[in-house]
Amino acid sequence: MQIVFLNSFEKPLGDGRIDNAQLSICEQQGTWSVVWNGARHGSAEPSSLWYEGSSWEEMITAFRHGVAVQMGEGFTPLIDGMLDERPAGKGGVISMQQCYGELHADHELFEALRDWRRIKASSEKKSAYLVATNRTLLMISSYVPHTLEELAQIPGWGPGKSREYGMEVLELTGARKQARAFPLSWVSEALEPKAYIQWLYKQKETKFKNKMDRQQSSRLILEGINQERSLEQLLADTGLQRRELMERIEQLDQEGYDLEPLIAKELEGISQEEQQRIWEALKEEGDKYLKPILQKVYGTEPAPSAKVDLIYDRLRLVRMRFRRSAAGEAGGLEAM
Repeated sequence: MQIVFLNSFEKPLGDGRIDNAQLSICEQQGTWSVVWNGARHGSAEPSSLWYEGSSWEEMITAFRHGVAVQMGEGFTPLIDGMLDERPAGKGGVISMQQCYGELHADHELFEALRDWRRIKASSEKKSAYLVATNRTLLMISSYVPHTLEELAQIPGWGPGKSREYGMEVLELTGARKQARAFPLSWVSEALEPKAYIQWLYKQKETKFKNKMDRQQSSRLILEGINQERSLEQLLADTGLQRRELMERIEQLDQEGYDLEPLIAKELEGISQEEQQRIWEALKEEGDKYLKPILQKVYGTEPAPSAKVDLIYDRLRLVRMRFRRSAAGEAGGLEAM
């Protein structure tokens, strides 16, 4: 086995003692492994295998996720900079404001804002995060803006949201007292450096964990397609929600994987006439949004007996073929 990377870590224990650990990336005949060897109070700790497999991309993600976890727990690497964990400039200021907002949120106000968002999203028939993300609501609950000018200083809350929702949000925040006044230039000094660094590592940990989960589900999808499994079987294999599964399949298609066996299998029961109507609607309406396609092909509202989620599945499947066809035609023109 060949060691291709090795780094040492230290963690002060506060009583003069230091925990030591080593992290290595090894390769043997195309198989990668990431191994954490730790020591606790001078005694050896069993090795922890973070990854073993043939995928370089998955190995690097597991490596970065593990590093973020250990650095968040206080370990410092001898060779630093593996995660680029200290953003500078404007990005650093915004992340500090996000961190402070999450650590000092008024949870009663946050829940009131979430209730408002849920009702608003339902009435507008859109996803809740399109109204406002949890992070934005946490910051609003922490800084408690009382005016539209103050609300505009919350990262992630732009002019468009102020026009649509600003006054409704201020109705919830107006009765609350501000702990610190606007503008938010005081945040960088008020934020405890250690808490900020730990928060940064937690963001990295979450980011890489989500990436690991996506890689795992993508592998399961591709393996399932090779085994000629259906969409329903892939839902069971991956544990994903239907819409998330279809979005993941579309992404894999855009990355160049051959998903035609799955598309053909799922469209077997759909008439050629119906598929052609979908194709023509994509030509006329464009392929960015599916709702106009659904309305053009099936009417403003599908029949009550129709399962709308299954209709969206077939629209996505036909759209994958449509996009590949369009990309092929564009490539042909470029080659001329």
